[in-house]
Amino acid sequence: MRPYTLIASLALLVSSTAMSATPDYAVGSQYDTTHVYVAPADVDAFVRSFTATFGGQSTKQVVVTVTPTPSSTSSQLVQTPVGTVSVFGFRTPVPYPFGLERTGYLVTDLDAAVKAANAAGAATLVAPFDDPIGRDAVVTWPGGVNMQLYWHTKKPNYAAFEHVPENRIYLPAKSADAFVKAFVNFSHGKVVEDNRHAPGSELGRKDGTYRRIRIESGYGKATVLVTDGHLDWPYGTELTGYEVTDLDATLKRAQDSGAKVVVDAHAEGSRRAAMVRFPGGYVAEIHSGK
Repeated sequence: MRPYTLIASLALLVSSTAMSATPDYAVGSQYDTTHVYVAPADVDAFVRSFTATFGGQSTKQVVVTVTPTPSSTSSQLVQTPVGTVSVFGFRTPVPYPFGLERTGYLVTDLDAAVKAANAAGAATLVAPFDDPIGRDAVVTWPGGVNMQLYWHTKKPNYAAFEHVPENRIYLPAKSADAFVKAFVNFSHGKVVEDNRHAPGSELGRKDGTYRRIRIESGYGKATVLVTDGHLDWPYGTELTGYEVTDLDATLKRAQDSGAKVVVDAHAEGSRRAAMVRFPGGYVAEIHSGK
């Protein structure tokens, strides 16, 4: 082996070892939330419909500042057996870049987790700051995927999900591998599926294929949908996929509570899936089966 080849190999080994030695800062998928921004007038209707559809309950609504610069929003946590959402109804304009982050992930050490995310390939979009119940930061991953990391002053204790939801991330081909590599390194996760020929019917297309990557980690599930961006609405607008035991019964509860089915139930391999738009505009994928 040539000297420079040996040096390069050793450098790669050292880098890989350092990355694998980074602590896992995840707490559990039941502490990870989808961020839902709706108009103040729609908050109550959204919460009623979401809990009627999936079960569970909401914390008491409070009006607080959840950004590092002055702002005002109602805030509440809606916990269901199949996923949790943080609901914000801003009374003031939403300071950039808030509203563009898709999820909030609880970590054991905020500053260390941000550094680990940076080392894995993310950039700090919003530096750590204090909020009424802890500290927050926002990082952005390759492909422009924004996620909040947060830490609570008082350690929360939530029941595990009956079904773990999936973070649904749409990316172009040139960003997908970089995102997957970075996020898997940070999350200590693993790729459980990389299907380069998933049927385009899963995205409402009549033919063709796309690449579907599924990841599992201490932060829960993530599905990366690699597309050319030629998507009919509502594909790409949904942030989260919710697994349920009985899809038809869930869709009926959604409709009875004011939500609208915008993609009818259909087969997707071992799944049946549909898309629902809740009051206030939040779109969710709902499926039964793995």
